[in-house]
Amino acid sequence: MSDFILFAGLPYVVVVLAVVVSVYRFTSNRYSFSSLSSQFLEGRRLFWGSAPFHYGILTILAGHLVAFLFPRSIVWFNGVPIRLYVLEIAALAFGLLTLVGLVLLIHRRLTNQRVHAVTSKMDVVLLVLLLTMVVSGTYTAVFHRWGSAWFVHTATPYLWSLVRFSPEPELVASLPLAVRLHILNAWVLIAIIPFTRLVHFLIVPFGYLWRPYQLVIWNRRKHEGDLLP
Repeated sequence: MSDFILFAGLPYVVVVLAVVVSVYRFTSNRYSFSSLSSQFLEGRRLFWGSAPFHYGILTILAGHLVAFLFPRSIVWFNGVPIRLYVLEIAALAFGLLTLVGLVLLIHRRLTNQRVHAVTSKMDVVLLVLLLTMVVSGTYTAVFHRWGSAWFVHTATPYLWSLVRFSPEPELVASLPLAVRLHILNAWVLIAIIPFTRLVHFLIVPFGYLWRPYQLVIWNRRKHEGDLLP
């Protein structure tokens, strides 16, 4: 029963909450769809943390999306052992890149007094969830290897069962604890996105990957303080 609630009921609640709150936030105050840059408070360490984090996380997410949409292609690609090794090593490398970037961002936020002063409670929650997500994913890559192979036979059909409104939680309920934690953390993270600065990725800000950093001046009402960086 608990597996059904966590892996079948929770995803639908999360999606509805995320969509409704995101639409409301965008229509009521679209200017809050921003990462709320703190570069003018301190920019050097922001760059060294933000760049590896964004490149790493976007690559990892792209890999998950490909495995979800084109599982047969992954099976075919992994049919040659050397390609499987290369894919696994690359995934682990980008996971570690994401982890390094995130740790640097957290260190900056904790040690820089001006940045720490404008850190909200939701920022703390977001960082904890992101760190849990990246650590559990990296742990899985190291201790539960060949994830690109077993993902398409467990997580992919599980996700498609949710899309078809015929959830099959048993597909993931028996996976190792770290993997289940990774999945549950993902659902929780999706649920809180509309309430945090992470909502800015919904407007597809791919231009941030190659454009120069720019200064952004805050102009926000006080009662929205929970969204400050």
